[in-house]
Amino acid sequence: MTLTLAQKLWDRHLVRRVPAEPDLLYVDLHLVHEVTSPQAFESLRLNGRRVRRPDLTLATMDHNVPTAGGRERADAISQRQMQALEENCAREGIVLYGIGSPRQGIVHVIGPELGLTQPGMLIACGDSHTSTHGAFGALAFGIGTSEVEHVLATQCMRLFRPKDMAVTVDGSLPIGVTAKDLALSVIGRLGVAGGQGYIVEYRGSTVRSLSMEARMTVCNMTIEAGARAGMVAPDEVTASYLGGRPYAPSNWAQARSDWDELVTDPDASFDRELLIDAEELEPYVTWGTNPGQSVPVTSRVPAPRGEADERALAYMALEPGQAIQEISVDRVFIGSCTNARLDDLRLAASVIRGRRVHPKVRAMVVPGSAAVKRAAEGEGLDVVFRGAGFEWRDAGCSMCLGMNPDILAPGQRCASTSNRNFEGRQGSGGRTHLLSPPMAAAAAIAGHLVDVREMAS
Repeated sequence: MTLTLAQKLWDRHLVRRVPAEPDLLYVDLHLVHEVTSPQAFESLRLNGRRVRRPDLTLATMDHNVPTAGGRERADAISQRQMQALEENCAREGIVLYGIGSPRQGIVHVIGPELGLTQPGMLIACGDSHTSTHGAFGALAFGIGTSEVEHVLATQCMRLFRPKDMAVTVDGSLPIGVTAKDLALSVIGRLGVAGGQGYIVEYRGSTVRSLSMEARMTVCNMTIEAGARAGMVAPDEVTASYLGGRPYAPSNWAQARSDWDELVTDPDASFDRELLIDAEELEPYVTWGTNPGQSVPVTSRVPAPRGEADERALAYMALEPGQAIQEISVDRVFIGSCTNARLDDLRLAASVIRGRRVHPKVRAMVVPGSAAVKRAAEGEGLDVVFRGAGFEWRDAGCSMCLGMNPDILAPGQRCASTSNRNFEGRQGSGGRTHLLSPPMAAAAAIAGHLVDVREMAS
């Protein structure tokens, strides 16, 4: 029987199958952070249970951490959550990369950069953007707090088998178009619920030409189309990225041989397919309050097609027909688990170099991990950003979500490289436009949304 990559990995991790019930799957790597874990650990303690495989569990602090001023800048709730994670990890023998650790960072950044994320794995984390890790040819699922407890206690998770979708992208990405634009275009085509009930495999010559950082961006955003997970089959790009990392397989030759088997069979069928010509893509920007409400930067705010669009226009204070490039911004945020890796910062810096942030804009760059920050500083990227008027911060989730000091004031408008533009996502009353790192850099300079291709040096 011919199988898709997702089907092969599902079968490899199947522990138990009973008709009409979710399958029981074995988890190879469980990633934990300070926000979705306290209740799970406490329930284990109250029920006299211990963590089943602390050696397959890794914790970090990312959501609540202040990105300037250190831990003391965190509010009381955040302080308690971080303290609880420290106590729980110490009690259960779980490795924790907390504030001050040279390996601390956003959970979906440090997993790959440490080499913990590997092809063929099943990975779980109490965070919806766990789909990021699928870029390595892994099955990666975001789970809720009750499921976090279940994985801690059993090293297994329960899930009904999703359907299979193929998104095939062929051709060369035009100049100025990035993986973030590809991801927004996919969501725009599918809608925010179009991927519901599916695991998406990204295929085609365009996807094969992407770096691992770019593949992670695409897989990260998969969840915004409602899909359960996104993935890319491993190849030489994957192996080159993982080689030499701290947790790379010790038996490299055997691992590489195993990874070569992780491909969809030639005659395997998908339940749904989407074909995209990469050469038709442009830089995209969201205008509304979900990632599916996006348009090319060269276009205009669309007329509403229902109540959801009308509400989005009202919240965003936009008018149908308004040129996207006439929308001014107050803040610019370059960061998040979507776009805070070294390549993302390099792309943004290439636009910023030799220019200045617009006087009315407050702009910040937040590296995805302490390691990314060190590497960027080693290349002098921090000098470029600071010299242009950007704030250069410590690692963390930062302005991606209103759960730390980096938030918008009511009515402020932000050009953001993050993954969600929901109402209040970046702070109560804040308005978010999602876009790529170079597009965000261009907006910081211009003071409004702008086509980065017009700013080429």
